[in-house]
Amino acid sequence: MVTFHPSPTMLEIRHRHEVLTIEAWGTDSVRVRAAQYRIPAESHGALDEPPEADPPVITDGDDSARFVHGELTVDVRFDRAAAYPEPLLTFRRTSTGAELLAESREHFWLPGARYFQGNRSGAYEIHQQFAAYPGEKLFGLGQRTHGRLDLKGLALDLVQRNGEVSIPFVLSDRGYGLLWNVPAVGRVEFADNATRWHAGQAREIDYWVTAAPTPAAILARYADATGHAPELPAWASGFWQSKLRYRTQDELLAVAREHRRRGLPLSVIVADYFHWSAMGDYRFDPDEWPDPAAMVAELREIGVELMVSIWPTVSPLSENYADFRDRGLLVGADQGVEAHQTIQDKGMATPMPVAFYDPTNPATRAYVWNLVRRHYLDLGIRVFWLDASEPELNPPHPGNLTLYAGPGAEVATVYPRDNARLFAEGLAAAGAEPTVLLSRSAWAGSQRYGAAVWSGDIPATWESLRVQVRAGLSIALSGIPWWTTDIGGFHGGDARDPAYRELMIRWFQFGVFCPLFRLHGDREPRTPTSYAQTGGPNEVWSYGEQAYEIISGLLHLRERLRPYLHEQMRVAARTGLPPMRPLFVDFPGDPRAWEVDDVFLFGPDVLVAPVTSPGARSREVYLPAGASWVDAATGAVVEGGTTVTAAAPLERIPVFTRAGSAVRVWTEAAA
Repeated sequence: MVTFHPSPTMLEIRHRHEVLTIEAWGTDSVRVRAAQYRIPAESHGALDEPPEADPPVITDGDDSARFVHGELTVDVRFDRAAAYPEPLLTFRRTSTGAELLAESREHFWLPGARYFQGNRSGAYEIHQQFAAYPGEKLFGLGQRTHGRLDLKGLALDLVQRNGEVSIPFVLSDRGYGLLWNVPAVGRVEFADNATRWHAGQAREIDYWVTAAPTPAAILARYADATGHAPELPAWASGFWQSKLRYRTQDELLAVAREHRRRGLPLSVIVADYFHWSAMGDYRFDPDEWPDPAAMVAELREIGVELMVSIWPTVSPLSENYADFRDRGLLVGADQGVEAHQTIQDKGMATPMPVAFYDPTNPATRAYVWNLVRRHYLDLGIRVFWLDASEPELNPPHPGNLTLYAGPGAEVATVYPRDNARLFAEGLAAAGAEPTVLLSRSAWAGSQRYGAAVWSGDIPATWESLRVQVRAGLSIALSGIPWWTTDIGGFHGGDARDPAYRELMIRWFQFGVFCPLFRLHGDREPRTPTSYAQTGGPNEVWSYGEQAYEIISGLLHLRERLRPYLHEQMRVAARTGLPPMRPLFVDFPGDPRAWEVDDVFLFGPDVLVAPVTSPGARSREVYLPAGASWVDAATGAVVEGGTTVTAAAPLERIPVFTRAGSAVRVWTEAAA
C-alpha cells in the first residue's frame, strides 16, 4: 500500500519504511529526497533554501499522483501488479508531455529504482537508477581528465582528486539538468542500459531536477538553486604570472619590475607554497620575505596584486599545531592518527606526516581566518590560492576521514566548497571586497563563494592541452564560470626546447580566451617536492625571441579583450551563463553544435578554435548555423552551418567573431 500526503509545496509518499518527498525548488524545478523512516533534518548538500517560484499543482489518487511545477511534471505510479511494487517517478515536460527522465528498477523483482543497504550505523549504501535513452548526450560533472565532453558511456568516481573535480551536476540534450545533491564518496554510471548514481555510505537519496527550453535556461535554474558567482573583480581579468616557486621577496619583485620595464601587462604575481615559516603558521618566513608590507605596497603601486598560496595542511612543527589539535580543529581519522598527507616542510629533514584543518567546522573557519587576516589581509593581500584543497590525501582514503560535518565517506566531497566558504565569509566579515579564490577543487555551490578552479597538476604535453579544452567546457557547464589552466602544463617542459616552445605558444593562444589568464608550471630542471624547490625559468621572456614576440602580443590582446570579458562575467553573475561554453549552449537548434567538442564560444560573439597538435598550421573549424561569422584574421564572412579549413600560422589560432560584433581580435584594427 502506498499513501500520498500533499501540502502546498510538497508531496510526501510513504511505502513500507521508505519516505519519499517531491518539493518545489525554483522555477520548473523539484527536489526529490528519499530515506528510510524519516528524511534527515540536516543536509550538507548544495541546496539551502528553495528559490521563489509559483506553487505547484498536486493531484493524487489511490495508486498514482501528479506534481506539476511550471514546465516540469512529475508523475508517480504504483504498480500493484509488480512482485514487489514501489512508487516510481517519471519526469515530463509539462507543455508537451514528453518524457525527460524516468526511474527504472535495477531488477524486475528486487531491488527497485531506489536501493538502501544498511551498515548498522544508521547509514546506507544507496543507489538511484534511471532509464537510459539511446543517443542521449550528457555534459558537466565538474572537471575530468578523460578528455571527453559527452559523458554518455562513462563510469565516473564521485570523489575529489588532483585534476579531478567532482561536481555532480549533468545537463542533458533531452532538456533537463540533474544535481545529485549527495556529498558522499560514490560513482555514477552513464551506461547504455541505465544511469545509476551510487554512494557507499549516506543517510538519504537527494537530487534536484530542472526542465527548461534551452541549455542556457537550465544553467540559470541551476545557479538559482546552488548560488550565483559574484562579479569578477576588475583586476582579475588580466595576466597572472607564476612559476613553481619564487623563493624570496627579491626574486618575486625582480620579475614584476622586469614586466614593468618591458611594458608587459601584469595583474597578479604569486608567492607560492613554502613561503611560510611552517605549514599551519599562515605567515611569511621573515628570512626569505623580510618586509611583505613594503612588497605589497610596491606591487600595488604598479597595479599588481600579490596572490599567496594557502594550503589546508598543518605541520606538527607549526606554532599553531597544538591549538589546532586540542581545539578539535583538525580533520580526524576513523582509524589511526590525525595525519593524512606527507611532505617535507621547513624544519623537516625528510617528508613527515601533516594534518589537515577541518573547514566544515565553524570554529576552524574562524580560527584559520583570524590567522589569514592578521598575516595577509592586514598587509593588503587580498588574493588567495587555495591549493591541495581536495584535500589531497595519502593514502587516498576519504572514508578514513572524520569531519565536523560527518564521516568522510558521507561528506568528504564538500571539503573544497567549505574551504572557499572560510575565506569568503572572513572577507565579508572584514568588510573586504570579494576576491578570486583560486582552488584546485570544488563542489556544487562553490561558485557562490568566489571560487575559481584551475585544472590541477597536469602534464606539459600536447595531449594534456587537448584534454584542457573539454575540461574547461565541462566545469563551465557545472556552474563554475571562473576557470584556468597552468599555461604550458605543470609537470615539466624545458624552456630551451624548440618543441616545447611551440606547445607554450599554442597554450598561451588558448589561455588568452580562458576566463582567467595564468602562467604557472614546474619547469626543467625539476627537483623532488620539498621546501627547497624552485623550478626552472617560467617567465614570458624565458622561451626565446620568437616565442616572446608572439606571447607578448597575446598579453596585449588580452588587455584589449578585458572589457568584453567583464561584460560576459556580469552576465555570468546575473544568469549563470559561463563566458567559456560549448557551441550548443548558444545554438541548441543546430544538431552539429552538440557534437563539436574542440571549439568553443568566448561569450556570444567570439568563437575560438585552439590548435592542439604539433606542427599544425591549419585546422578545420565548424561554424554553427544561425549566425554569420567573420574570420578575425582576414575579415572574410562565412555563413554558419559550414566547416571551413582555417589558417593557423604559429602566431595565431583560428578565431571567428559573430557578424555585426564590435569585437576585434587578430586584426590591427583591434589596437
